[in-house]
Amino acid sequence: MLMPVLLTLSTTLGEGPASDLGFLLHKHPDRAQSFDVMAGRAHVYYPRADEHECTAALLLETDPVELARQARQGGSRALGPYVNDRPYVASSLLAVALGKVFRTALAGRCAARPELATRAVPLRIELPAVPHGREPELPRRLFEPLGWEVEHEVLHDPDRGATRYGRLTLRGEHTVSAALNQLYVLLPVLDDAKHYWVDQDEIDKLLRAGGAWLASHPERELISGRYLVHARPLVDEALRRLTDGAGTDHEDDATETRPLAAQRRAAVLEVLRATGSRSVADLGCGDGKLLRDLLDDAEFGEILGVDVSTRALRAAERTLRLERRSERENRRIRLRQSALTYTDSGLTGYDAAVLMEVIEHVDPERLPALEHAVFGHARPALVVLTTPNSEYNAHFPELVGGTRHPDHRFEFDRAEFTEWTRRVASTHGYTATSSGVGEADQRLGQPTQLAVFTRDDLSDGGTTS
Repeated sequence: MLMPVLLTLSTTLGEGPASDLGFLLHKHPDRAQSFDVMAGRAHVYYPRADEHECTAALLLETDPVELARQARQGGSRALGPYVNDRPYVASSLLAVALGKVFRTALAGRCAARPELATRAVPLRIELPAVPHGREPELPRRLFEPLGWEVEHEVLHDPDRGATRYGRLTLRGEHTVSAALNQLYVLLPVLDDAKHYWVDQDEIDKLLRAGGAWLASHPERELISGRYLVHARPLVDEALRRLTDGAGTDHEDDATETRPLAAQRRAAVLEVLRATGSRSVADLGCGDGKLLRDLLDDAEFGEILGVDVSTRALRAAERTLRLERRSERENRRIRLRQSALTYTDSGLTGYDAAVLMEVIEHVDPERLPALEHAVFGHARPALVVLTTPNSEYNAHFPELVGGTRHPDHRFEFDRAEFTEWTRRVASTHGYTATSSGVGEADQRLGQPTQLAVFTRDDLSDGGTTS
């Protein structure tokens, strides 16, 4: 009987309760969760989670109408209008869902149990139906060089005999991050097709996910060719970058190689997830990159993007690509023009507000007005705020005017920031904690300062919803 696309990942962990797999996947074993993804809905649940063994399942249900719509808009291969194998076999649809649902796990980050993230553990991965085309040995050629024990059983049709699909089981000791990255690359390779348009960005995705192992893989040319849908200029560039060693640093593992803006967004998201915030207002959202990250995570049920600039809001619309998202995703997000130095009742009632690289754009004499509008009037349960550390500017001798952007009205040093956060928190009934983002200098600190304000009247530490 045909079933929706399914992937299960099981482990005994070896040390500690196997249910700790939930920490690595950032999905609690006691909760079933659902996520909007391209052309459907993904569900994560745990058929088993106890001390001895834990199994996490990713179930993908595709919408045939949405698939047909995407095909009309132009994927890399024409899909049948409503009847095709996409809802039943592992393909790029599953890889995209995996990348979205387990994004933090793919990056190898686990703040709750960091020692687990770097430990190879016994894993079993099962996929009931993977395509192999005319090459039944292809799964072995792809996965065995990576250290997997491969079982691949060709599926048979009662009337037509052997099909181009098989049941795949992988066993081996790997980090969860490495296993997920290998699946992210190799599932579309097995299928030799993608449901979306492939461009230059796809090379970066390939090198991020495969940089640690692809260069030494005996099938790297086949993998690169199929992953990039045989677009010769893209394949040639990917192979050149692999040969030059440009793909060996994993962007998400080696945070010092990531742009500081990306590190800031990751730090803010980690705070929001750790505190259980469900509704978030991004105050001063700019071009919408943080909004995009929030919208990609179904844990955030209500998202508001606010900016005083209509140009910035138009840029955020382009970043979000709302016309390509599902109705459910569109219902979760709103954009609003508002000045943060004036009170706005439309900003009240949110679990969390984010002020990421915003306050330094406000004239110092207008900063008390922003403090009142956000902390005194809107009063979210949580405020996450980042701003430059002016001391770190000694690393940037080329700066003109001493600030990192011509529009910065001021930049706090660490002592000034500590004093400001303490005063704001005390005045408005919050408790503030401070930390930093980016590569640390023993003398100058980190390039970005981060403060988390928690409202004092929420004695249980929870959110407002």
